[in-house]
Amino acid sequence: MRILVLCTHNSARSQMAEGWLRYWAERLSFPADIWSAGTEKTFVKTDAIRVMEEVGIDLSTHTSKTFNDLPDPWHFDLVLTVCDAAAETCPAYPAKTHKLHVSFPDPSGKGLGEWRRVRDALGRMAEHLIRSLKQGHLPTETALAEAAGLNRVLP
Repeated sequence: MRILVLCTHNSARSQMAEGWLRYWAERLSFPADIWSAGTEKTFVKTDAIRVMEEVGIDLSTHTSKTFNDLPDPWHFDLVLTVCDAAAETCPAYPAKTHKLHVSFPDPSGKGLGEWRRVRDALGRMAEHLIRSLKQGHLPTETALAEAAGLNRVLP
């Protein structure tokens, strides 16, 4: 299975989601080729690298990419957008591609506490997604948001 996570700049949320999805795919022995990209290319934010390092996931070698920088960009089984702007500008994909959208708050410009809250919400969502895919079903956007804890106020 090929999974693509899209966000606006591929600098924070999509990078953290990619890291978590790879972590859970490996931990749950789910074969997946996981990528992230942005509608614009910038750089991976230091705070994203830092908070993911706290949970043992290394993003230090990640780079910001656009859709066109990816190998075989038109053949993803699942495209997950994690911010509203990316969902609105997401390219049209072939009919066989599944698209899901779960909007996570942007922690940029906020303290590390907010970065950690978003990181942990992305981690819960990623675990639920990989567990569901391993069981042979695609979860709903609502189920992913609930797993992330987005339907309640984050502590």
